[in-house]
Amino acid sequence: MTKTAAVIGGGVAGTAAAIALQSAGFDPVIHERHERGVADERGAFLSVAVNGLNALRALGLDPAKVLERGFPTPVMALRGASGRLLADLSLGETTTTIRRADLYAGLRAEAEARGIPIVYGAALTGAVTGRDGVEAEFADGRRVRADLLVGADGLRSRTRQALDPTASVPHYLGLLNAGGFTAGPVEPRLAPPPGVMQMAFGRRAFFGWVTAPDGSVWWFANPPAKRPIEADSFTPESWKAHLVALFEGDPSSPAAELIRASDEVVGPWNTEDLGPVRVWRDDRAVLVGDAAHAMAPTSGQGASQALEDAVVLGHSLREHREIAVGLAAYEAVRRPRVEKVAAHGRRGNNNKVLGPVGAAIRDAMLPMVFRMLTRKGDPQAWIYDHRLPPLAA
Repeated sequence: MTKTAAVIGGGVAGTAAAIALQSAGFDPVIHERHERGVADERGAFLSVAVNGLNALRALGLDPAKVLERGFPTPVMALRGASGRLLADLSLGETTTTIRRADLYAGLRAEAEARGIPIVYGAALTGAVTGRDGVEAEFADGRRVRADLLVGADGLRSRTRQALDPTASVPHYLGLLNAGGFTAGPVEPRLAPPPGVMQMAFGRRAFFGWVTAPDGSVWWFANPPAKRPIEADSFTPESWKAHLVALFEGDPSSPAAELIRASDEVVGPWNTEDLGPVRVWRDDRAVLVGDAAHAMAPTSGQGASQALEDAVVLGHSLREHREIAVGLAAYEAVRRPRVEKVAAHGRRGNNNKVLGPVGAAIRDAMLPMVFRMLTRKGDPQAWIYDHRLPPLAA
């Protein structure tokens, strides 16, 4: 009899995990808490790095098809508070930038083409593991039994809470997030060359921007704030005005002009972290993606690590007939890697906003640091060149 899997969450981690589980012989169903057509725009856009593209291929997917609405961004240019170039860093030849909603849509289309059902409006409220399976309960009163429960329900995972009621909760890191898109092409002086993700240590906030193929500019900002804020603390108009004022006169980037020229401004939302998650699994339930290991936006690895999770989970459950043994093998492979990648990303948050003296020291030191790191090759090769186990038999 085919084993069943209830996948909680229809984002990157959940949809990819469902595809991997089907390849491993399971009959998966995705349960997504949002209603159909309600996109989660948090993050506005993201990058799928080289290792994420390799994971898509391992899942049997064509990256060009899944990411067809994205574009390559193989280089990151880092600028100091004065706008001076501090470093050019390779992100890998095929790193792709894409709107979060477009990545979700691409993955869900692949899942549906494979006959994997997606149940929308399904918010998990609890789960209980038994000897012969797991029972999930949803906010609408439905109960679903399955052989396996996969928690891909993000930073505030109800699956993680069910596995470990004492699990740590996300904590605020002192930075807000914003993103946006200009209404169309902008003046050449405002747009970086195609394929280059520009990032600047602004005087009052960190800012990143990149030119899309249509000439519009996609951007993000990380304003510091002592306390977390509620999403409704600003109207779209007041949030945009706040960001323009924050960056006005900042020589590090054309942030104020780009934000002013934008017709889509997303945010604010809080930058949060989990730290290492103690419990990833029991004999019938397991965590993947942000539910298991939140990645700092600085890492550029949130989506890619979720895709890697899916491949390793599918491989482990195909190799081991007993679900509990397969889940243990999955954690043994993934935990050391994701905790190392997550720690690497957290370090990137530390220097985003400094006082004048700290900023001057940072901007003087970073070029030398990057030169030393690159003498022996790409310092991030251990992330991008990671080899995944085969998923197909």
